[in-house]
Amino acid sequence: MAEEFVTRFAPSPTGYLHIGGARTALFNWLLAKHNGGKMLLRIEDTDRARSTQDAVDALIDGLTWLELDWDGEPVSQFGRVERHREVVDQMLASGAAYRCYATAEELNQMREEQRAAGLPPRYDGRWRDRDPSEAPDGVAPAIRLKSPLDGETVVEDEVQGRVVFPNKDLDDLVIMRSDGTPTYMLAVVVDDHDMGVTHIVRGDDHLTNSAKQKLIYQSLGWTIPSMAHIPLIHGPDGAKLSKRHGALGAEAYREMGYLPAAMRNYLARLGWSHGDEEIMSTEDMIKWFGLGSVGKSPSRFDFKKLENLNGHYMRATDDAELLKHWKVYLAHVDGGKPILDWILANEAIALGALPGLKERAKTLVELTESASYLWRQRPLDLDEKAEKILDEDARNILRDLAEILNGVSEWNAEPLETAVKAYAESKELKLGKVAQPLRAALTGRGTSPGIYDVLVALGREESIGRISDQARG
Repeated sequence: MAEEFVTRFAPSPTGYLHIGGARTALFNWLLAKHNGGKMLLRIEDTDRARSTQDAVDALIDGLTWLELDWDGEPVSQFGRVERHREVVDQMLASGAAYRCYATAEELNQMREEQRAAGLPPRYDGRWRDRDPSEAPDGVAPAIRLKSPLDGETVVEDEVQGRVVFPNKDLDDLVIMRSDGTPTYMLAVVVDDHDMGVTHIVRGDDHLTNSAKQKLIYQSLGWTIPSMAHIPLIHGPDGAKLSKRHGALGAEAYREMGYLPAAMRNYLARLGWSHGDEEIMSTEDMIKWFGLGSVGKSPSRFDFKKLENLNGHYMRATDDAELLKHWKVYLAHVDGGKPILDWILANEAIALGALPGLKERAKTLVELTESASYLWRQRPLDLDEKAEKILDEDARNILRDLAEILNGVSEWNAEPLETAVKAYAESKELKLGKVAQPLRAALTGRGTSPGIYDVLVALGREESIGRISDQARG
């Protein structure tokens, strides 16, 4: 029977799902889906000072918004401490690990002497082969891996290729602290083994960790998962990605009005490609994804590209689906609740307005601003441009239009457009001379979605009411 294909996403709960973590989750998710396998979620919460339930909730929220699902319940690494200790006892019994009684002061002195001699700071193995009877009284030991002193450890990486580490550089790493808590290095290996993980995809800043973790696998006689280390994301200037570049949490992108499908598409293209394809459906990404097409060089985050891609998704998304994402956006932004309440009470109007709105908006922020005419109360406040447009001539035009449009039998875009154009021709006016006052009266703004879309969305009664308000001046 073939081995089940299992990936995992294993973030530390630091308060949000940052953009690099989101891409790592996506790559693991795509790889699992492509191979008919599972992606598991493990919260690496052994650092109790930094791990809070709020931080865990933020990670879950980010993954849920990006529509990246996982199999089974999320696993808490901290909740598996007893299992980690059991494995450490097993390693002590087999001679793969040993107790180290060196104090913090001794270790600091050792490192200072090494630095003074121009050597890299490294544990000198002082307790590696000593008899346990020499253990000092009242000192709780740390537990260290007995690493090989010579030879090399090779990581056959599915992205980076063959990476060689001289064992003399890898140190006898601590696998359990003197207070009895396991280290990240040990916990990761035990958890990946117990969870049946077959493929590990993570950032290339973990490459050295992989060599050290491989030594732990070998000491336990366990099968080593396939490894793939993906390059980090840089800013447009080539520097390491920072907050000014876009190293924000997933929730920040939601608040900036991006769609989850656009974010998935954009993140997939940060470091992975399929020919010249730029716009890919999730189904296509699952079908095409493979680690062989992940580049070795860091990719560059570009807000302009993301915005343009999001604009494509705004236009291509079905209206009902877009309305769903619009509601999610409004539920998570400051000042969004009154607008969300209006939409929930007037869904048919909001849905009817979307075809015209989404053509001109690159984000849900822009869409909301363009849609604001829908929930403005009469009499409308006017912006500076609208004030300028609505002079006496414009008000005369509006008086005529109120009567003409009220006489249109079917309140649809085509007959409304026909009526407005016929009026302009009868008065020998350019269409803009008629459309501009109409726009200003209906929206209170000098710019808006298509004027006939606005009329249809507002409906006959509200449209005539707004036109009449401004016709009176």
